Amino acid sequence: MPRGYMEGPASEEAERRAEELERGVVHNEAAPAYPAVYGCTADDPEPHFIGWLNEVDPDELFESGQAWGVTVAGVTVG
Repeated sequence: MPRGYMEGPASEEAERRAEELERGVVHNEAAPAYPAVYGCTADDPEPHFIGWLNEVDPDELFESGQAWGVTVAGVTVG
């Protein structure tokens, strides 16, 4: 049965960060960027999100004519 509080490494990390915030320590950790594929399609001729780079092949989309104006951009999530 859950006890309503964290234990172990997650608890220790949260406690460490809370103590650092109390002392005024600020970490400027950048959110990770994931490569996203954007382009135009027959269904939507305006540039829009098509998929993540690890899920779609931008070269194949362009060469097949399924998409044009294809670009890959880093997107931060979170």
